[in-house]
Amino acid sequence: MTPQALRRIGRPPARALAGATLLAAMVVVALSAASLASADPFSVAGPALAAPGGPHPFGTDDLGRDVYAGVIHGAWSSLLVGFASATCATLIGLAVGGLAGIRGGMVDHSLMRATELAQAIPRFFLVVMVVSLFGGHLWLVIAVIALTAWPSTARVFRAQVLVTLGRDFVAAARASGSSDLGILLRHVLPITMAVVAAQVASQVGAAILAEAGLSFLGLGDPTVMSWGALLGAAHQTISEAWWIAVFPGVALTLTVLACNLLADALLRDR
Repeated sequence: MTPQALRRIGRPPARALAGATLLAAMVVVALSAASLASADPFSVAGPALAAPGGPHPFGTDDLGRDVYAGVIHGAWSSLLVGFASATCATLIGLAVGGLAGIRGGMVDHSLMRATELAQAIPRFFLVVMVVSLFGGHLWLVIAVIALTAWPSTARVFRAQVLVTLGRDFVAAARASGSSDLGILLRHVLPITMAVVAAQVASQVGAAILAEAGLSFLGLGDPTVMSWGALLGAAHQTISEAWWIAVFPGVALTLTVLACNLLADALLRDR
């Protein structure tokens, strides 16, 4: 993220600072999971459905697994899916939108029709279908989410490219012999960085929610702990063990809220 984008985030402190603080806290938790919770989140740590307190600050689930360890270790997989899939989707969207905007003509028409087709397909149902057929491996979940999330970035970046191409400094760059790729990287992308960063932040939250939905349905990676998996295990005992759903639900809500606050701050102050 550029210094200009960071300064834009800093202008509305109540909204942007809260989002940055929440997201940074979740990243620290994910990176320090082994230190914060040394227990294996899949192992039996105590009696089933033990209330929060004592050695189990978040209680235990119906199998006796420590919910605190599950929430802490689940942060890594949830954030990994969010950031990795959002980064891949952004790169694809920038390539498609940039090529469509700077080439125009038939290239633009073909790429935009393909983008509209991709947007018309129900995204979550496509992800569910692919994961159901090929398994819920974490890398596959990341790839499928990324391959279904790029159209919005492509359309936004194409619009920014078309606006920027009409400016005098782009005409001067063309006259000096700059290539299309050079114009995109040196002139268009820095100006549109705030919009691109907002798209990334928004897509991180959407990807985390998509992974949580898959895990809730039992379609996530069974070898990886995630907040969605904890929520999926909680629905049968929610009436007698509220803590199994509340703590991972709060972690998921705060993370998605942080991403949305950052995205909103960037779009409002660009």
